[in-house]
Amino acid sequence: MTANLQNPIFTDETKAREWLEARVWPNGPVCPHCGATGDDVTRLEGTKHRPGLFQCSQCREQFTVTVKTVFERSKVPLSKWLAALFMMTASKKGVSAHQIHRSLAISYKTAWFMCHRLREAMRQGGLLPPMGGPGAIVEVDETVIGRRQGIGRKSVAKAKAGFAHKNVVMTLVQRGGGARSFHIDGVRAEDIVPVIEKNLSRETAMMTDEHTSYTDVGKKFASHETVTHSKDEYVRYTKDRVITTNTVEGYYSIFKRGMKGVYQHCSEKHLHRYLAEFDFRYSNRAALGVNDLMRAEIAAAGIKGKRLTYRRPNKVTQSYPYKA
Repeated sequence: MTANLQNPIFTDETKAREWLEARVWPNGPVCPHCGATGDDVTRLEGTKHRPGLFQCSQCREQFTVTVKTVFERSKVPLSKWLAALFMMTASKKGVSAHQIHRSLAISYKTAWFMCHRLREAMRQGGLLPPMGGPGAIVEVDETVIGRRQGIGRKSVAKAKAGFAHKNVVMTLVQRGGGARSFHIDGVRAEDIVPVIEKNLSRETAMMTDEHTSYTDVGKKFASHETVTHSKDEYVRYTKDRVITTNTVEGYYSIFKRGMKGVYQHCSEKHLHRYLAEFDFRYSNRAALGVNDLMRAEIAAAGIKGKRLTYRRPNKVTQSYPYKA
């Protein structure tokens, strides 16, 4: 972010829109309504047309680069959206909505909602290919964060059932690759096994701690090796590999420092979006050759086909019974 503070996209709406168009439409404008491209899409440049407006000759709809994206129908200037995007993608442990609210001179409520829309842009959607593969090593572990919704501090103090008051997060981290995190119900085999089976290639070498929930599912992969944390074993060396879960523990170190030091509080219903944010930055980190500008460009390309609307209690639509 520091190297880009003087970039005109943060102050000029035209430059901001052109920058976004180049990332969302690298091969030219695409109609978000029907998918038409090329000569079927015409830029409207009349004095009565707003900047960046296009017309599709196939479906006859008009659109801009923000239609059917997380930016759609927003009254916040696009230049401020891009500034928030760069701040969130360049900050290793995240940036609070209060900081964005102060830096961009917008309300805290607006900044909070902008952050959640940008996290939605960072989220990997659709069916993802399995992680790992022949020769790849994926470390799997789980951790706990925060309190379950509706559980107060006094209830937590009196809780006797292990993680009953906590939100459980499981993460798969490929060595030299990306991360995928999931908010799961618990640490039992029935909670852990389906996630592993859906997200890990059978040719992968899996590494975990000694948790018994991994024992049976580990037999379905190329290999399953463990370290025994209860005996203070954290790394074990063999002839051809290092047996450890320190890579996924390193991911949790970044995640927890961000959640406790920057965000401080996260409700259970929003946890999956915070996980998407940390997964995105980890999977597009400098060690993989992705710098701050490239990371922001990847996030900008991810705004397509996603909407996150704000529910306003005073605008609840009243339903009426059907009458023949």
